[in-house]
Amino acid sequence: MKPATPLLVLLLAAGLHVRAGEPLLLGARGTAQVAFTPGDDAGALVMDAISRARKQILVQTYSFTHKGIAEALAAAGRRGVDVRVIADRQQMETIATSLVVWLAEQGVPVWIDADHAAAHNKVMVIDNGTADAAVITGSFNFTHAAQFRNAENLLILRGHGTLAEAYAANWRRHKIHALPLGNRRESP
Repeated sequence: MKPATPLLVLLLAAGLHVRAGEPLLLGARGTAQVAFTPGDDAGALVMDAISRARKQILVQTYSFTHKGIAEALAAAGRRGVDVRVIADRQQMETIATSLVVWLAEQGVPVWIDADHAAAHNKVMVIDNGTADAAVITGSFNFTHAAQFRNAENLLILRGHGTLAEAYAANWRRHKIHALPLGNRRESP
């Protein structure tokens, strides 16, 4: 296993000026869309954001059972969007309804983050490096329960390139130590 590249190194390589041990402070700009479940259709907002992707979608997921979101990611891959997923090992192995293996079967490159007690991120970075970059985050797992049974929150932040790059750099840092899930499509 390769040692993890510190996030600071990745952020500096991306041209972001940060200091070790200090949180990344970003000026507010762009737009923010928010949803709270149950009640708001957070899943529909995620699927809409996926449908708008033109270049790439980087996903970090803890639990993944939301069929509509999984289908939207697979469809994005089929239309040429570079979709990549890092999933939590334990959730994928212990949850019978997990759709992570299904995504891999659809040709979506999947890696398993087994380096942490829980890979608890719930993040999508869409079209990083473009004016339309979006970051999806919050407590909302990409699950049926998060939509219909749990009290969750979802944020979609658009038009903030520095924020999207910070999340993409974090995704790349976790990919370094993640293990491939035997995908049909090979990916660097």
